[in-house]
Amino acid sequence: MRFLRFSFLYALVLCSVVAHAQLLPEQGFVSTAHPLASAAGIEALQQGGNAIDAAIAATTALAVVEPYGSGLGGGGFYLIRLNTQPTPTYLFLDARETAPSAAHKDLYVRDGQVQPSLSLDGALAAAIPGIPAALDALNEYAQRPMYENLQSAIQLAEQGFAVDGVYLERAGWRLSALQQDAESSAIFLQQGQLPQQGWHLTQPDLAGTLKQLAEQGGQSFYHDKLAEQMVQAVQQAGGIWSMQDLADYQVQWRTPLQVSLANERQLISAPPPSAGGVTLAQSLLILQKLPWQQAEPAQKTHLIAETLRRAYRDRGLLADPDFVDNPVDRLLSSEHISALAASIQAHQATPSSELTVAPVIHEGDQTTHFAVIDRQGNAVAATLSLNMMFGAAFTVPGTGILLNDEMDDFAADLSGSNAYGLVASDVNQIEANKRPLSSMSPSFIESPNSFAAFGTPGGSRIPSMNLLAILAHLEGQSPAEWVAAPRIHHQYMPDELGFEPGALDVRTQAALRQLGHRVKELTRNYGNQQVLYWDKQSGHSDAASDPRGQGVSLSAE
Repeated sequence: MRFLRFSFLYALVLCSVVAHAQLLPEQGFVSTAHPLASAAGIEALQQGGNAIDAAIAATTALAVVEPYGSGLGGGGFYLIRLNTQPTPTYLFLDARETAPSAAHKDLYVRDGQVQPSLSLDGALAAAIPGIPAALDALNEYAQRPMYENLQSAIQLAEQGFAVDGVYLERAGWRLSALQQDAESSAIFLQQGQLPQQGWHLTQPDLAGTLKQLAEQGGQSFYHDKLAEQMVQAVQQAGGIWSMQDLADYQVQWRTPLQVSLANERQLISAPPPSAGGVTLAQSLLILQKLPWQQAEPAQKTHLIAETLRRAYRDRGLLADPDFVDNPVDRLLSSEHISALAASIQAHQATPSSELTVAPVIHEGDQTTHFAVIDRQGNAVAATLSLNMMFGAAFTVPGTGILLNDEMDDFAADLSGSNAYGLVASDVNQIEANKRPLSSMSPSFIESPNSFAAFGTPGGSRIPSMNLLAILAHLEGQSPAEWVAAPRIHHQYMPDELGFEPGALDVRTQAALRQLGHRVKELTRNYGNQQVLYWDKQSGHSDAASDPRGQGVSLSAE
């Protein structure tokens, strides 16, 4: 079977978890941010597919029902577990977008000033998409033909679906940008205005594009007539794509980040061009040296915040590994981790200004995440994105392809900070064919006794959300409790401890202020986490979808 066809080109990694007798999952699960995408993944499992088939089905269904979060015009990361013997094999598929070959560090400078809108709205904001190429790469490990795995997405695009409150909220936030593009307005709005809840969204042009991919494969996106349509539309709208940019695009199979934790556990996560995996690994390694589990609520929050402050400070040193020699080994070395842990004061917050400055990054906060496990113990955790909601709000006429605005993830203004107060990183400046740094960090925690998968959208808050869910797992809580855990966040700069409404009570807030934290209650909840769990001793499997969103976790017996 293609499923077990391995190639040295794919940078396979053998897990160091000791092989123990295990019971396979009693049920397969699919957990996505939208019920219709979860149903598409479950159908793939029930029709004889494995976790990779379900991932292909979920990816393409999400492209239809969540146009504000992901799509064929975007990119993402896929973390894969193959239940090979005697030890599992982990793969990391980097389908991140790349800058066009004509891109340069001053691409968004006009009259000596960076114009932020140019990297957010319209064709000039779009990087070369990676999702269609990812479908081909994933298909090498699938058990069903591509055409079968894309049928649910094709039907959803052709027949349409009723939009819900989440769609209306996201479209409302990007209403002006959608109205500026005639094609996007015609597809995603009702007579140029925000539709009513229950309005039926059909996407016949996108259905046609999906049919082409189903019949000819993902590579057909990058060549011939479809590529010509996209390049012509982008250039006419002021963008800089070329036919060669599309022809040159390739996904990358990278070595997953793998870190040994206490109690025979392993963290398997995203390597650069994700900064999120390193941030998560540093945080877990630092907290292992601190008494966070025994601490009362304010002290526990303090230790987690101080850990995040330091881990987020370091993440700006990372960038696309094809352009930069990333210091991952140094950042995760025992010496560095010990020094970071030792610098945390038990009863005093450390002002970020007192830490040695290291630049950090920003990222649009609208992505999507899904998780799949099958009854053979194969699993996929994938985080996909267009960057901002509805990406660049630019749709290629006649194709239904909504393009990303991932160029905004590069550091366009090296002299200052962005709207989030994050300092620019020179290693992440715009360069031709480069992948922008990302916070996306699909992750596994595996031991001889259990397996768990984590991931969420949320921009710069992704690593802190994943950390909190993993800590809940380490404390023995259930998957439903992992995703429902109240969220706090510190990202080094701005120097503030943010928290969801109601996540910290008044007494805890006062105690944290006494420790020197600038405590700030956020105006809304955030994130949309999807998780999996498999108890290898009993065979019990479970999944959970974030109660903050509309997603569901479905099982396939």
